[in-house]
Amino acid sequence: MNTTNPTQVKVRESSRQGRRLLQIGSFFFLFALLIGLFVQKFTVPRLGLAVHLQALMQGLFLIVVGLLWPKLTFSRGSSRVAFCILTYGCVVGLTGNFLAGLWGAGSSLLPLAAGSARGSGFQEMVVTVCLKSSVPALIIAVLLIIWGLRGSECDSA
Repeated sequence: MNTTNPTQVKVRESSRQGRRLLQIGSFFFLFALLIGLFVQKFTVPRLGLAVHLQALMQGLFLIVVGLLWPKLTFSRGSSRVAFCILTYGCVVGLTGNFLAGLWGAGSSLLPLAAGSARGSGFQEMVVTVCLKSSVPALIIAVLLIIWGLRGSECDSA
């Protein structure tokens, strides 16, 4: 007979997701530090700098959200959706910028960072799909986080 309380399962899953966000954020931060050492080696160094800064910011953002995660008011389903959308948006956005920097691509979407650097049709398509799909994912994730900050009726008592 399983006597696990559904609330305990929800709390355990929330804590696990928060720890995972801390791990991903710490990895992003480490990645940013390593990229900082090699900015000049990128095909387009300005894109390398953009990747470095994006990884720093997203790493810190994920660490903060990871610390906050267990305090958010989510159902198990909405917690999973928010977690997946958040990690997808951060990983895919960073990957798109990283590939643009390596390939010397992305002038259509990143004109300030890429300048006139233009990759092959395939490279431009990959960068475009990554960047255009990460933005709405991150917007939805942040809206879900804001919604999760609403608290519960028990908090006001």
